[in-house]
Amino acid sequence: MDLGLFVICGLTFVIHLIGTLAYSVRIAGSRTGRIALSLSLFNILILLSRTSNSFQAPLLAKRVEQRLATGSAVASTADFRWLLVSATLATLVGAFLIPTFQRLSAVSVDAFGRQGSIWALTSRAISPATLAHLRESVVLPSWRNVAGAHRGPHIPWGVAILNAVAVAVWTVGVFAALYAGYLRPELRVTSSQLSSVVNGIATIVMFGFVDPYLSFLTDDVAGGRLDEPYFRRSIVWLTGGRLLGTVAAQLLLVPAAAWIAFVAARI
Repeated sequence: MDLGLFVICGLTFVIHLIGTLAYSVRIAGSRTGRIALSLSLFNILILLSRTSNSFQAPLLAKRVEQRLATGSAVASTADFRWLLVSATLATLVGAFLIPTFQRLSAVSVDAFGRQGSIWALTSRAISPATLAHLRESVVLPSWRNVAGAHRGPHIPWGVAILNAVAVAVWTVGVFAALYAGYLRPELRVTSSQLSSVVNGIATIVMFGFVDPYLSFLTDDVAGGRLDEPYFRRSIVWLTGGRLLGTVAAQLLLVPAAAWIAFVAARI
């Protein structure tokens, strides 16, 4: 792996890590009762994710162009495989960090609720007291919660499956569109523009079906209408589906790229 690919893998890691940690913000919001404030603070990390995304695609596109120009596109599949591995590793790391990040998010929400200032919250974040609390907040996921996720009621199977499918399509969308440029070099610009269509389908599924249901659960837990064990089991299923989706993206890469190249030739 060369430096350029390592940088793109790092950006991919950041994008999927933040996407996974979004679940912990839901937990923090349900426990503090300040759901909107929790999501608002998390938008700061979302900005980091979107910044990484804005650099990732152009850097990868340039890599494709350079390989096509030098005629070294034969082994190009390995680049995309490494990027998908980075997405899976980021999701796995994010899953382990959910309990820790949930505790830190809850503390941040309470602190912001008292101080009402991002600047005060930022200065407090680098104080010795906060650093000491950071060490106390580090905890691994409870194996009992993970192993027992199938033993009680949880989110409907349809929502869990839609979540895994949406993550798989969203993960592979940009990569497949750029890889289609290797299959049809003369249509690589058209193929790259089709990534928004592929990701658009995944976004509709994710934010039209999965996210509203998760918001419904968060509100019900915060309002005391739903117990936390159900919510924890649901988060385990959603996180597992996200991990499965990044793995399934490996299988979708080549077929999705071939489909995009096919569509690009006929529009």
